[in-house]
Amino acid sequence: MTQTTGNTKRLAVLAGLAVVAITAVQFVAARFSLREHLTAADIVSLRFTGASLVFLPIVWRSGTANLKALGWRRGCVLALLTGLPYPLVINWGLTYAPAAHAAALSPASVVFFSFLLSRLVFDDKISGARIVGIGAIMLGLLLFVFQTGIDTGSAMFGDGLFLGSGIMFAAYAVLVRRWALNAVTATVAVVFLSCLTVPLLHVLAPSGLSEASLNEILTQLFIQGFLAGAASIVFYTYAVRQLGPQSASLFMPCIPVATSLTGWVVLGEVLTSLQLVAIVILTLGMLFPTVQSLVFTKRLAVAR
Repeated sequence: MTQTTGNTKRLAVLAGLAVVAITAVQFVAARFSLREHLTAADIVSLRFTGASLVFLPIVWRSGTANLKALGWRRGCVLALLTGLPYPLVINWGLTYAPAAHAAALSPASVVFFSFLLSRLVFDDKISGARIVGIGAIMLGLLLFVFQTGIDTGSAMFGDGLFLGSGIMFAAYAVLVRRWALNAVTATVAVVFLSCLTVPLLHVLAPSGLSEASLNEILTQLFIQGFLAGAASIVFYTYAVRQLGPQSASLFMPCIPVATSLTGWVVLGEVLTSLQLVAIVILTLGMLFPTVQSLVFTKRLAVAR
C-alpha cells in the first residue's frame, strides 16, 4: 500500500467518524433547543435554509440538467419522504423523547425497513447473517419500546415517530435504487423542493424564532444546515467511495453510542439499564451482517 493510499484511507476513516459526530451533535442540539425556545418547525426550516446555502453554488456551477432529468414527479416523491416531513417527524419526536432514543431507533428502523422493503420490491436474497442481524434489531427495538412504555407514554409517542422516520428513509432508499438515481442529484432536489414549502410551514406551525437569541438561531443554522444537511452527506459519500459501502456502513452503529454519551454529558439524559442493553443489541444487529461479509470476503481472497 502506497503512502498516498494510506493517507486516503485515513482521511476516509476521519470522514466516517465526522459523520458519527455530526449526527450525534445534531440530535443533541435539536433536543436542547426544543427544550428551550425553538420548535420542530424552526429546526427544520433552519436545516434546509443552511443546506440550500451550501448546495446553491453547486447547482449554479453544474446547471440544472440533472434536476430536469429527474423530473418534478420523482423529485416531489423523494422530497415527501426525506425532505421537510422527514426531519420534522424526527424533531417532533425529540420534543417527547430523549436524543438517545432518536439515535437508537431511527438508524435501526432504517436498517429493518430497508431490508423488508428491498425483499418485497426487489426480491433480494436473504443471507444467514442478515437474518441474525434483523432478528437482533427487532429484539432491540422491542426492548427499547417496552422500557419506554413502562416509563412514560409521551416518550412512547416520540419513539413511534422515530420508527416512522425509519420507514420514510427506507422507502426513499428503495426508490433511489429502483430509479437508479444519482445521490447528489436526489439530495439537491430534496433540499430545494423542501425550501419551497418552508414559508408555508411557518404559517401552519408554531414558531419560537422571535423568542430565541440570534446566537441560538445561528448555532442551529450551522449544525442542522451546514453540518447535518450538507457536510455529513459529503463526508459519508467520500467514505463510501474510498472504503466501499460495506466498510463505510460500519460507522452507522456508532451513532447510538455517541449520541447517548453526548446526551448524557450535555443534557443530563441518562438511559436505563434495559435501554443500554437494547442499544447494544441494536448496534450488534446493524454491525453483524457487514462484519460477517467482510470476514468472508477476506477469507475468499486469501484462499485464492
